[in-house]
Amino acid sequence: MRIVEQFPHEIHEEETWISLRSGLRLAARIWRPVDAEQHPVPAILEYLPYRKRDLTAQRDAQNHAYWAGHGYAGVRVDIRGTGESDGVLTDEYLQEELDDGVEVLEWLEAQPWCNGKVGMVGISWGGFNGLQIAALRPPQLKAVITICSTDDRYADDIHHMGGCMLGDNLSWASTMFDGNACPPDPALVHERWRDMWLERLEGSGLWLSNWLQHQRRDDYWKHGSVCEDFSLIQCPVYAISGWADGYCNAVFRLLAGLEVPRKGLVGPWAHKYPHFGVPGPAIGFLQESLRWWDHWLKDEDTGIMEEPMLRVWMQDSVQPSARYENRPGRWVAEPSWPSSNIQPVSFRLTEGHDLLPGSEGEDSDATLDVRSSLSTGLYAGKWCSYNAPPDLPHDQRDEDGGSLIFQTPRLEEPIEICGQPRVELEIESDRPVAMVALRLNDIGKDDKATRISYGLLNLTHRDSDEHPEPLEPDRRYRVTVLLKHIAQRFPAGHAIRLSLSTSYWPLAWPAPKPVRLTLCPGKSRLILPVRPPRPEEEAALREFDKPEVAPPLPKTLLQPTQESWRVIRDLANDQTTLEVINDEGRYRLDDIDLEIAARIVERYSYAYGNYDSVSGWTEWKRSFRRGDWEVRIVTRTLMTSDPENFRVRATLDAYEDSTRIFAKSWDESFPRDLV
Repeated sequence: MRIVEQFPHEIHEEETWISLRSGLRLAARIWRPVDAEQHPVPAILEYLPYRKRDLTAQRDAQNHAYWAGHGYAGVRVDIRGTGESDGVLTDEYLQEELDDGVEVLEWLEAQPWCNGKVGMVGISWGGFNGLQIAALRPPQLKAVITICSTDDRYADDIHHMGGCMLGDNLSWASTMFDGNACPPDPALVHERWRDMWLERLEGSGLWLSNWLQHQRRDDYWKHGSVCEDFSLIQCPVYAISGWADGYCNAVFRLLAGLEVPRKGLVGPWAHKYPHFGVPGPAIGFLQESLRWWDHWLKDEDTGIMEEPMLRVWMQDSVQPSARYENRPGRWVAEPSWPSSNIQPVSFRLTEGHDLLPGSEGEDSDATLDVRSSLSTGLYAGKWCSYNAPPDLPHDQRDEDGGSLIFQTPRLEEPIEICGQPRVELEIESDRPVAMVALRLNDIGKDDKATRISYGLLNLTHRDSDEHPEPLEPDRRYRVTVLLKHIAQRFPAGHAIRLSLSTSYWPLAWPAPKPVRLTLCPGKSRLILPVRPPRPEEEAALREFDKPEVAPPLPKTLLQPTQESWRVIRDLANDQTTLEVINDEGRYRLDDIDLEIAARIVERYSYAYGNYDSVSGWTEWKRSFRRGDWEVRIVTRTLMTSDPENFRVRATLDAYEDSTRIFAKSWDESFPRDLV
């Protein structure tokens, strides 16, 4: 990572307020050229709930100052109810959030240092609302860069996958439970800080409760899902993600669904900006973004739109690991998406557990059964990887012990795929609610199994996420399971394995009761998107620059970080726990003399064979300190289930100095809705 000290433009930085028509004020930090009032510039807006003053301050300074140094106004705004902004935030992507965002664009247009043109950029939440605000068609918004986001809040977000409820649903709810309980900084809001804090503590609520009331794809999830009408987006979109991220599928849907000028980029990264991208290689994203902004906000010919629509990292085979520093591979490109260069190739499943090329074979009615233990999934990693603590899937041989497996012979020639694998199954269940988990594995010469892609399907959602229907036990169904998009090279001498299980805990919440699935392999098949290499075209691709950033803020580490990801098997009590610890240590932001500490613990457990024992527990502890001012927040959430209900118990405690000034608890149940 190269730190750039000198830029073409000298930078002015300021904290300011944006007044809304509602009477609320949003807190903003702005970096812009010092002469922007004499020579107005376009603005680049990042609009987040993650606290510009402290929790994203380092990243903001390195990104927005870089854009400002190249002739833009970098604008970082806290959503209402977060950071130093007024109000209370009660859920994700509310209409008031989007309407406030439109007002921010209007405010930017009216500033003397802005020429009226605005781009929106963001990773995760900021990538979501960039698309969502674009769908409202504000005239100031001329282009969007959306990173690690989605167009479909139900089918492809941190809450659900294939109609199954994700474990990350609890983890993410706990993240926002903590974030929404944090106070504003008294150094900016002065004596109002305590009243603002108490208003948030009382009013933000338990978001997990909101989400558990919507277990199917209803209007709640359709709101903010731009896939409902892609034509509403009328400005150019650059969609970016990583193969280790949870959101890579959206890049391909956006390229296929949007009608505006668009580009897609998928690297090997987890949920990170590409210049901080791990697993590597990271790229010079800020330079790449300038090529995009210069084209759409300054009308300069940077050549970016003459390049292929899609670039992806074609991954080479690796040993299985929960964390990678780098993923070997190469950049490949497609001029458009879907691509005519990629062809579906079928592999048929056999009763002998083979995976053989070709869709034609014995039309056999022979069947195979599987009833997986709850341990199948302990080595799955997270749905959305942050690569810290180590959260990628480990060797899948432990998972395969509880699965039906089908495997090709050792490959005589390499096979490269790019796109979305899918599996067509003829299957029956012995219960009305069941799920199927499918994993595509690369089997090395040493027999180690590296997960390449995977997919889940709640079989009650086989025809519709909006109108699920229970299964008729012992009736055969034909279903299609979509796996995550991937670009992967399987080398000669390796094998391709498809693994099928009836649970994948704790990545996904299990079915209400143990399930036996009966598969007809002779009428089932795997379809891979095979892409022949085109070395001459790949050699002509423009190389990405090396990562660059503006200087970081001064920061002093006061207490080291600690990370762990442990599977604990208590054989004496038949109890198994996956424990995740992410202790961020304690550090001081020197420029504002603010000390911050945070420690996150998550535990997902079950008793052997007892589906009613499944539980997820999270605890967040966070503190802020400056001089004799200190506050602490502790949130805890426990989620359990029985065959009829989900139950959530949670506590929120807030302390000023050593005195607890707020306490609230929740104990709520929610009927299971075919989940």
